Amino acid sequence: MKLSGLTTEQLAAVVCDALERRGLTAVLTGGACVTMYAEGKYVSKDLDFIIAPQDRMADVEAALAGLGYSARGRVYVHQEVDMAVDVGCRWPPSVGREILKTPRARSVAGFRLRMFSPTDCVKDRLAAFFHWGDRQGLEQAVLVCLARRVNMREVGRWSRAEGMEQQFLQFRRELARRRRMRNERK
Repeated sequence: MKLSGLTTEQLAAVVCDALERRGLTAVLTGGACVTMYAEGKYVSKDLDFIIAPQDRMADVEAALAGLGYSARGRVYVHQEVDMAVDVGCRWPPSVGREILKTPRARSVAGFRLRMFSPTDCVKDRLAAFFHWGDRQGLEQAVLVCLARRVNMREVGRWSRAEGMEQQFLQFRRELARRRRMRNERK
């Protein structure tokens, strides 16, 4: 299958489907989710997947080799595709200290794709901001909120459970500021 020319979403679905055909449950997380939800205002350079069961890296390698990817360190690269694949083993899906439900697969161009919801994507990006001071994580969370419906009550509940209420308020202020700026331009 020719992978060059596919959108991020299509490529993620092809990879996810290949992993699932090997009997693995794969969930897309990270910056590629932001790329899709923020309508390209952020561009990720890789597809981050978490998988279960965790002890089947030979199946991961075989699935990705079937698509033309080869291992380079802990990531997989393709000669014709700029987007690397990073498969981690932090199962079950979680953000901060909270374990998430495994997302249901949806069809993208005939392939199965499981990925964080917009709300879970925002929590994932905010976790980097909350715990490591990652300003890029804050920016990515804002971009997703500007483009998608996000359950802010859930994000607030999760933030409080993480002990990050002040950082959540900082995020809400930045989101409000960006919404005002966007509305002023209209």
